[in-house]
Amino acid sequence: MWTPDDTYAITRIDLPRVGTHGWQVRMQRRGRRYGKFFADRQCGGTRRAYEEAKSWRDRLIEELEEEAGARVCLKSVRNSSGVVGVSKVVVSASNGASYHFWQATWCPAPGERRCVKFSVKRHGDRQAFQLAVEARREGVGMVD
Repeated sequence: MWTPDDTYAITRIDLPRVGTHGWQVRMQRRGRRYGKFFADRQCGGTRRAYEEAKSWRDRLIEELEEEAGARVCLKSVRNSSGVVGVSKVVVSASNGASYHFWQATWCPAPGERRCVKFSVKRHGDRQAFQLAVEARREGVGMVD
């Protein structure tokens, strides 16, 4: 489990003309948006509003991490495999040859990215895909 820095997903909102002052928490995961505003006045001051926002954000992240894992999604132009983090890749060499792979990608920590490819020529299309799905599942920590 990663620990967010103090300001991750938290923004200060000050709109003096309309009397709005507080902290806004906004995040998006799996296409769903989460957000909550913590007004200085209702929370008992700027510092307490920030602490409540930070606490709410941390609980939300914890809940979302418990639900995390390799997801199956609808096939689209951006995702032809139907599995998040798994894609088919074609590499063209300078001699004109093409190499086909199934690739798994994941982020083990913020700012880090991991990738592994499985050759269709070596494993066959179906097996290379399965290996990529398993690698992705293990990479995001979903070992059965």
